[in-house]
Amino acid sequence: MDFSPPTAEQVFALKVCAGIEELSTQDRFAAASPDMVEAIAEGIGDFAQGVWAPLSRVGDTEGAKLENGVVRLPAGYAEAYQGFVEAGWGAVAAPEAFGGQALPYSLACCVLETMGAANFAFSLLPMLTVGAIEALDHHGSEDQKTLFLPKLISGEWSGTMNLTEPQAGSDVGALRTTATPITEGPHAGKYRIKGTKIFISWGEHELSGNIVHLVLARTPGAPAGSRGISLFVVPKYLVGQDGTLGPRNDLKVVSLEHKMGIHASPTCVMSYGDNDECIGEIVGAENAGLRAMFTMMNSARINVGSQGVQVAEAATQRAMAYARERVQSARAGSADKASVAIIEHPDVRRMLLRMRALTEGARALLYYTSGQVDRGTLGDATAQTRAELLVPLIKSWGTDVGCEVASLGVQVHGGMGFIEETGAAQHFRDARITPIYEGTNGIQAADLVTRKLGMNNGGVLAALMAEIAREAGDAAALAELAQTCAGTGEWMLKDASLDDRLAGSVPFQTMCAVAVAGWQLLRQARAAGEDGAPAGIARSKPVIARYFLNRIVPEAIGLKASATGGSALLYDLSTEELAG
Repeated sequence: MDFSPPTAEQVFALKVCAGIEELSTQDRFAAASPDMVEAIAEGIGDFAQGVWAPLSRVGDTEGAKLENGVVRLPAGYAEAYQGFVEAGWGAVAAPEAFGGQALPYSLACCVLETMGAANFAFSLLPMLTVGAIEALDHHGSEDQKTLFLPKLISGEWSGTMNLTEPQAGSDVGALRTTATPITEGPHAGKYRIKGTKIFISWGEHELSGNIVHLVLARTPGAPAGSRGISLFVVPKYLVGQDGTLGPRNDLKVVSLEHKMGIHASPTCVMSYGDNDECIGEIVGAENAGLRAMFTMMNSARINVGSQGVQVAEAATQRAMAYARERVQSARAGSADKASVAIIEHPDVRRMLLRMRALTEGARALLYYTSGQVDRGTLGDATAQTRAELLVPLIKSWGTDVGCEVASLGVQVHGGMGFIEETGAAQHFRDARITPIYEGTNGIQAADLVTRKLGMNNGGVLAALMAEIAREAGDAAALAELAQTCAGTGEWMLKDASLDDRLAGSVPFQTMCAVAVAGWQLLRQARAAGEDGAPAGIARSKPVIARYFLNRIVPEAIGLKASATGGSALLYDLSTEELAG
């Protein structure tokens, strides 16, 4: 199957859901004209289709390898990454003062979505660099910004996030990596970093000239738990004040994880300070690392939600191609007994339509979220709080969609889907990590029903759901779902215990995400009927939206019982009885 970038769908979602044309009326984003938007969407589509997509299969079958302390990628990856750097694709939304284009974040989402759909594992490299750029831009000193941001933005250097440790998975407060102040010598004022980090994506490779690790660690006497965490910038090669590279820092990759998927993305166990000479600089103040970490993670969570869209798009394209080519059996009830392509059979048609509806719904949610982020950047406080509410929705539901659509893709292939050579299994394997990393979907749900639901005493969620219900029009099920979400949120805030909220958090999260996605698809369907809509979208979008509203929205309404069922039943069996 040849990858085809979904450019028309992306531009349409940028226009309708992100409101990119409205954003371009503001001085900050004036460069994001319709011509610029189309040029970027088409340009990254051409690049991804011609350069990154052909490497996806070999990346999966050969993968990254650790040889004598050096991580090797399959042939072609170095040249493809250099092409990414030379074209400036990493600079789209980065700050202009350090070489970026300062275009809307929504456009950067389009770039990442296209690259990830073409080559999922490879796209993690620029995605993690985005997180490093945002953390340093928001929390770094002027010297750190001047030293690191231009190279990170250009892509000449790449970035990582180093949070997880063997004994500290999602509980970041349990980390043990230390940072000891240096008081004398050439590195006075910096810190010696010592510890081990695991699950570090692209923690070591040779594609960029330097790797800028952002590492969470504890300083001497720091408070226990997450309050005692600080953030440090720890480059693979030490950097002089003039930006020149010095000797290699005292850090190394110990091993690569043997993973279910994303084989071309080296997932590293990293060791810092084996010789007590790993040098790092603090980012921000001591014990303020959690705030900087969330700057990285909020960006990463939206981008991981985008990964759900990416893998869903790739899986859908592969399944569509196979279903049109595979001829088997006559159409049930047809007078003509000749075998037909399986796309003509009702159940296959059901799966394919569901794949498209879920993919396009998740994309609509992605670009609506990114548009709210952009409005927050412009100083719109209401949009900023709405974006904060949407982050767990796109991260969790977007990745759930990726897994479901990839699984359906295997099913459409039948027995051949279970055979690696068809490529359907790769999407399924790649997708499975997305509900886990950057905060599991259960953690996203806990965040939703505690921090996010409580914003403005529930007013942020209530206002969103009221807007959806008002705009639903004749989409009665959507209005009902929005009202059910609002009512469930009110129950959680006023009547439910913390355990009750957490027990119902995941289904509640799905309900809210489906409501927003359905609303945005409805807006797309209405816009598709206007003059100027692309012909293919004008024909297909109302049907896709109708399927989503008539089939998927009612499923979400049915989750109310799980969302409000409380926690008591979960503990009716003792731990021994449950596990026995």
